[in-house]
Amino acid sequence: MKTADVCRFAPADGVAGNSPVNRSRFATTALDRLRILKRHKRIAMVGLSVNPFRPSHFAAIYLLSEGYDVIPVNPNEKQILGRTSYATLRDIPGPVEVVDIFRAASAVPAIVEDAIAIGAKVVWMQLGVIHEAAAERARQAGLEVVMDRCMKIEHARFFGGLSTIGLNTGVISAQRRR
Repeated sequence: MKTADVCRFAPADGVAGNSPVNRSRFATTALDRLRILKRHKRIAMVGLSVNPFRPSHFAAIYLLSEGYDVIPVNPNEKQILGRTSYATLRDIPGPVEVVDIFRAASAVPAIVEDAIAIGAKVVWMQLGVIHEAAAERARQAGLEVVMDRCMKIEHARFFGGLSTIGLNTGVISAQRRR
């Protein structure tokens, strides 16, 4: 069976199904995201937090457990998850394939400029992070762009990781059970 046969999702599928990005020229298909996740393994996570309750921390643990090389980028920390943390993308030694952004949309243009400068292949903006002008700049420079999506959630959707670390609770509703 080919990947295209099992990945017949509309651009508006999944957690970010109601995202305005899905109705814009920056919409990505499930097949695009699957290809990115399969092809690119070295991820610079900009805004990775040491706080285990932050989404970036949880996403990093998950991606590390799935074999990705996650590089913390946080100027306020020396180490995160036992890995050297870099102040900026430009400080990272060696190539970076994906720049995963856990920062406010206002910080995205400068991060995109750094991603272009270091030769990254993909800019991935997390859930709630949308900056169309920066996305256009990245695309013009030859980078792929994913906006308003979570790498961890997308990986779990495609590769069955939703049960990893207790996420498959069997509860579909946000309502408490009675």
